[in-house]
Amino acid sequence: MKNLSSWLIVFFIIMFWGFRVLVAVMGQMDAEFILKPTDITTEIILLFVVLALVPFIFKRKIWAGIIYLGVYAYYFGPNLFSNVMAVINQETLTATTYLEMLIALIAITLGVVAVFDILFDKARMKNPVNKDTDWFYKNKDYDRKLDDRADKNNYRTL
Repeated sequence: MKNLSSWLIVFFIIMFWGFRVLVAVMGQMDAEFILKPTDITTEIILLFVVLALVPFIFKRKIWAGIIYLGVYAYYFGPNLFSNVMAVINQETLTATTYLEMLIALIAITLGVVAVFDILFDKARMKNPVNKDTDWFYKNKDYDRKLDDRADKNNYRTL
């Protein structure tokens, strides 16, 4: 990860995860907070899944980005869709509904941006993994063996 944008995306993912932890804890304690989780059990499972996926997103694994997007789209998508349909039908909505819609939009946008950032990463395309040659060129132990062998050849010069 050499781009500032990649670092910022992972940073925002971690910040959003922390926010969702706060929402889950406050929802579990039945305390007054900005919003409540839709389903507390799914929310807790989602938190652990995202916590496991963040290091892989940091390592630029495309499958982790896709799973991250899929999990957030599964959890936040229906709520976002129903709120958008309520806005289109001009129903009376509260500020909490708009806030839930904003949070769901941020969650899905973070997933989409993470996937596209991994897909269009130029360093990932410039330095692909080649198993046929990487064992030779990226193997420090092989270089050390050659260096040790070369150091033992002490020929006398006349």
